[in-house]
Amino acid sequence: QVRLVESGGDSVQAGGSLRLNCTASGNTDSVNYMGWFRQAPGKEREAVITTNTFMVSPYYADSVKGRFTISLDRDKNMVFLQMNSLKPEDTAMYYCAAGLINGSGSASLMPARMNYWGKGTPVTISS
Repeated sequence: QVRLVESGGDSVQAGGSLRLNCTASGNTDSVNYMGWFRQAPGKEREAVITTNTFMVSPYYADSVKGRFTISLDRDKNMVFLQMNSLKPEDTAMYYCAAGLINGSGSASLMPARMNYWGKGTPVTISS
């Protein structure tokens, strides 16, 4: 089992920045992909950025390319999501996820392929 705890969500104005943090604990050696997903009210959960645990070729949603970046601190078992140039449409609950992906890493973009989830941290962007 892997436990994920997110933090850093907040309410900011459009154009601002936020950094979300995710701390992983438990059997973290059992996963090879981690990432961030989000779910806005009335919408399906969608991938934001995912990466293997060696940070090789992260996968980005088109809507966040050039604005969001993912980073890992393997020693501390932490994953970060740096969000810049925030837009009102970025408003959502943001979830940290981890999984064991065999085959193409692009599968990590599918929520159903991730095995562990945090409870989420809310992000609200006002115009």
